[in-house]
Order: sequence, then structure tokens, then C-alpha cells
Amino acid sequence: MSNLTIFTEFVLMEISSSRELQVMQGLLFLLTGNLVTVTVIVTDPHLHSQMYFFIGNLSLIDICCISVTVPKFIVNSLTGSALISLPACAAQLFLFNFFAATELAFLVVMSYDRYVAICHPLHYGLTITPRLCAQAAGVSWATGLGYSAVHTGIMFRLPFTGSNVIHQYFCDIPQILSISSSDVCFSEFVFIALSIGLGLLCSLLLLISYINIFSMVLNMHSMEARNKALSTCTPHLAVLFIFIVSGIVANLGPIPDKTYLSNLLTGMFYSMVLPLINPLIYSLRNREINTALGRMFNRCF
Repeated sequence: MSNLTIFTEFVLMEISSSRELQVMQGLLFLLTGNLVTVTVIVTDPHLHSQMYFFIGNLSLIDICCISVTVPKFIVNSLTGSALISLPACAAQLFLFNFFAATELAFLVVMSYDRYVAICHPLHYGLTITPRLCAQAAGVSWATGLGYSAVHTGIMFRLPFTGSNVIHQYFCDIPQILSISSSDVCFSEFVFIALSIGLGLLCSLLLLISYINIFSMVLNMHSMEARNKALSTCTPHLAVLFIFIVSGIVANLGPIPDKTYLSNLLTGMFYSMVLPLINPLIYSLRNREINTALGRMFNRCF
């Protein structure tokens, strides 16, 4: 045991040493549309409804998710450093898991919101009340917090002695697991099995909601009503599909022992690109948000 080296910092991998690409990465972080979406929903009274309450929370989660990994990545790129301390790595893993789990919980809640809005429109105001929205948001945030706390505690309960090289630009679960001890790996695999069970339960709830939604849409005789119903649920369905598929590919795929461009691009997609395209999916297809954006810019300029 006296010959073992206990690591207190990790070595992250750089994506590019190009100054132009580093500046572009910084601009992508600063120009995120999620902040605009949150601002317009909070400031415009016309968007103070249940649906936009959930969209605003989802945009806030995306802002937080990007803020966990991208600033450290930009600082390391600009300074030429590739190091991250053990506490910073644990914090990064905790926060990223926290926001990812919370986003999944919100997507499940939003699917039920769309189900009530489309299948039971006359009872929507009585069922999806502001109090219920606040309670659902609180449960979603609390679920993400509890899940991430247990997950991070399992991953970092023993010191790292084998290697401190992470073949990713941030502290990712598969990469941390690949350099953990066998005891941590066993505990993590048990927790992952439980997580998959919870994920399947969430998928079942989502499937039930959307089966009912599309059954109702297909039975609508009015083409205008059908198009309106589809326009409210297809953005949410697109975000949900991209979120689940990218998470499965990134976390359940093979763990490489070297740095591959495909692995780096996969990590960038679900940690950076996905939160950036969410506001585009919601805002560009939503007439009320576009109208509110126009009113906000008219007030400002």
C-alpha cells in the first residue's frame, strides 16, 4: 500500500489547440439561446402559463448543464492546461448528473402536461394548476438532487490509485468508472441497473402519454386542430428522443482506453450541443414565443 500513488487531480483531453476553435467554443457558450428563452418567459405576462413554466425550467436546466462543463473546458483550452482537481471533478460529475436527471424528470412531467392539454382540454385548467406545477417542479429538482448525490458518493467513495487520465474533455461517468477500483465498479453497476429500471419506468410513462396523445390526434376531424396539437407536442418529443438516444450512446457504449475523435464528439454532443439546440426546437416552432421575443426587442430598442 505504501507504493500506491493516490491521485488528487486528473488529466483531461484537449479537443483542439486551434485558437480560432477555442474562440468559437467560447462564443457558442455565450450565445446560448436558453437565456433568451428564460428571459422572455419570465418578463412577458402572456407566457405566464403552465406550459411555458415547464419550458422555462427546461431552458434553465440547459443553461446550468452547459455551465458545468464548458467554462472549465474553455479556461483549460485558453491556458493550455489539462488538469482538474479531484474536488472539482467530483463537483462537475455531481452537477452534470443533477441537471441531467432533473431534465429527464421534467420531460416526463411535460409529457403528462401535453397529454392533459390535448386529450382533456376542458379539464386542463382544473388538472394542471399552478400549485401542481410548483409541486411537480419541486419533485423533479429533488429527484435529480438525490439521484446525483448517491451516484457521486458511490463513484468517489474510494481513492483513485490506478490512473488519472480521463479520455474526455470533462469528468464523464464512463471515464471515471474506467479508472475506479473494482469495489466501486461493482457498486456502480448495481446502481446503474437500478437506474436503468427507473429509466424504463419513465419511458413507460412517456410511452403511455404519447400513445394516448397520438390516438386522440388521429381521431380529430379538424385539420387545423390536428396541426395545432402536433405543433405543441412534436418539439417536446424531438427533445425527448435526442436526449434519451444521446444519453444511451454516451453512457452505455464501450469505454475506450484511448482518446478517439468519435468519443470526444459524442461527449460534446450530449453535454454542449444538445442544450444549445433545445431552445431552437422550442422557440422557432412556437408562435407565441416568437411574438413575445418581438415585443421584448421592441421594448429594448
